[in-house]
Amino acid sequence: MEVTQVDDKDVKGIEKTHQKRFENDIAHLYPSRWWFASSAFPMIAGTLGPVASAFSICALARPWRQHIPPGTSITDAPFVDDPIWLTVINAVQLVVAVISNLFLLMNMARRIRFSIAQPVTIVGWYISSILLLSLNATASGPLAMVPPEHYVLSQAYYYGIFAAVLYFVVASLMVVTIWGALAKHYSSDFQLTSSQRTLMLQTIMYLNYLLLGALVFSVLEGWTYLDAVYWANTTLFTIGYGDLFSVTGAGRALLIPFTLCGIINLGLLIASIRSLMLDRSLRSLDARMTEKYRLSRIRHMIKSGKDAILQPILSRHGPNNTETDPTVPTVPTHHPHHHQPNGPPNDDGTKGNDSLDPSPSPLPKTEYERRKHEFLLMRRIQRRASHRRRWLAMFVSFTAWLLLWLLGAKIFQETEKHYQGWSYFDGFYFAFVTLTTVGYGDLTPVSPAGRAFSVFWSLLALPTTTVMISNAEDTVVLAIKTATIDLGNITILPGEHRVRYELKRILSKLSGGALFPRPAEEDEEECVDGENEKEDDNEKKVTADSRRTDLESLAPGSSTADPMPPSSSDAHHQATSALAAGISSSSAATPSPSRRPSFSKRDPTAPLPSSPADYHYLLIAEIAAVLRDTRRKTPKRYTFAEWAWYLKLLGEDEAKPHTHRKATAHPHDIRGGGLASLRLLDWFRPSRHGDQTAVHQRGDGGQGSQNQSQVLIQNRHGEGTSPPDDRAGRSVNEADKWSWVGHQSPLLGSEEESQWILDKLTEKLRLELEKERHPRDQP
Repeated sequence: MEVTQVDDKDVKGIEKTHQKRFENDIAHLYPSRWWFASSAFPMIAGTLGPVASAFSICALARPWRQHIPPGTSITDAPFVDDPIWLTVINAVQLVVAVISNLFLLMNMARRIRFSIAQPVTIVGWYISSILLLSLNATASGPLAMVPPEHYVLSQAYYYGIFAAVLYFVVASLMVVTIWGALAKHYSSDFQLTSSQRTLMLQTIMYLNYLLLGALVFSVLEGWTYLDAVYWANTTLFTIGYGDLFSVTGAGRALLIPFTLCGIINLGLLIASIRSLMLDRSLRSLDARMTEKYRLSRIRHMIKSGKDAILQPILSRHGPNNTETDPTVPTVPTHHPHHHQPNGPPNDDGTKGNDSLDPSPSPLPKTEYERRKHEFLLMRRIQRRASHRRRWLAMFVSFTAWLLLWLLGAKIFQETEKHYQGWSYFDGFYFAFVTLTTVGYGDLTPVSPAGRAFSVFWSLLALPTTTVMISNAEDTVVLAIKTATIDLGNITILPGEHRVRYELKRILSKLSGGALFPRPAEEDEEECVDGENEKEDDNEKKVTADSRRTDLESLAPGSSTADPMPPSSSDAHHQATSALAAGISSSSAATPSPSRRPSFSKRDPTAPLPSSPADYHYLLIAEIAAVLRDTRRKTPKRYTFAEWAWYLKLLGEDEAKPHTHRKATAHPHDIRGGGLASLRLLDWFRPSRHGDQTAVHQRGDGGQGSQNQSQVLIQNRHGEGTSPPDDRAGRSVNEADKWSWVGHQSPLLGSEEESQWILDKLTEKLRLELEKERHPRDQP
């Protein structure tokens, strides 16, 4: 038996069927390098491309050489006209670069096809880079004038160097992007988010505002255009060295609206960079890092023999998952990895005992409790992976900021050494007061290279500093805040718990659980509640009122349960009416007596309503509740009991192991625009119940050549049947079994938990109402 290979043309069809019953998106399976190539690189190119074009304009604005006779300063040095051919070539490269930028933006806006726009963009940027580098080499070589000590290269020359470097960098980034698209690692269409598009557009707006403002003030104050660009940049960045300032009445009057509007524009640009750090596309990168940490922890548990908690417990099920006598548990009596009790807590949530045998500190005896431990393990994996990711991001951003500071200081020293005799410490000091926007003005650049580099350097410092501060909020600032609260809890400002309890909690946290290990329930509360935003009193009242009812009224056999049969048109009418009422008043208060009651609390062990109409209304009520959670400022993370409740509504009982499997440590990643290395054997594995499979034999009369995606669909659900549903008692394919710490876990992926639950509940309600519309089509 051989597994049929999946062609690239079938990837999209297979990707549609990849979503299993209880699985998040597959962002955690994509290698991080392809996220950078498909999302980050185009965004960087779309942002730095206009910056390079702005520098090209500065390179064309003035001649590239200045004459400094002995005894004169650089501010009084006249310009030496460039050859006409140099100006023409310089103008040509600017036109080519602008066209390349337009093609890239039009491609991102999906106005021009990828196959046309990208070659034009890449070739155009490379042409501009080569032309500028050639002109720079010519100006500093064959066009150099004698005696050399009487002539210097102007700011325009250095702007040409910066533009050439940026053009080459962004063109190279786009080469990587187009190579990944041609290799089918991702779609050729740019999937930029609104935050990324906003950042690109606001960068273009800021640069246009800067250049036009500099043009106006150069006329009003009599400055050269490039000195005006330098002044406008230091003004809008609120540095204000004081070496250049307005002296005319018109200039000072215009300075007020120019500065106010410019600072607002810059603030919006900083906010766009900050929002980009919270963008959903970056959550995909976070999901990938969580997946890597999950794999490492699973491998460690298997290698150290602490993986018994991952094995489903068939305590109430006999062979082939058939129900046995519930009064006679059939717990396995031996496991190869049995550890002594009372040891330190393991990564799997147990306390030194991975055996399934009853003991003073045994593993859970029921599947429900085992799944809860497995869920808490996944929460700890998420928390530790997030902790590592935040501190790694802080380290990288701080390192980049520090390098920008130190290297910038060295370059400032070299540019000002022959003009003002700066030492490295002078450059170090100047770079710091510029990065912090203090701008005392006691040291300022006067050389053409120094002023041009200060504009280029400050534009790089803006996103670098913003990202570092944003990462510091999630790491250093949060650690100081937490330490302050903990110190207050055990000293002069005790919290709601006693000082002894708080002291034990702090020692347990500092020792990693070695001292005073905490119960699993408290650990879950810290994992979940610590990241959930507290609701205000009104929202709590709304939530409580919307769920206030009589639990017994929905219990099976209750007198208030709807007696109508599942196919009743009245039940369907009431359910759909409740859907309309629930959606239109998702934040309403106490339900009216005419509305159907709902559960007062989410109890995954309680039976679901026996009446289809009550079940439909319960789905509607929960959809309205989860819809409120999706609107929270901070994404909500649900407890295990809440997850078990929602899964039960979807037909998944956490107490039944026949849909569960043991998590493995096999790596999974995505290639070719869809699946690859996703262990296709899980998709083409024969079912335990003899269901139709997608395994093909060579020479089977042409059956192996049929479309693989169609076969995959037939394998998963069976032709003419709906997906497996535990409420209906259908069987579950091997590929649909899942684990909380497996790669199919709904806790993995980039989609928020509330959005995932909302989508599943909505789809479940749609399927249930579809059954009511066509009762005769049901088996």
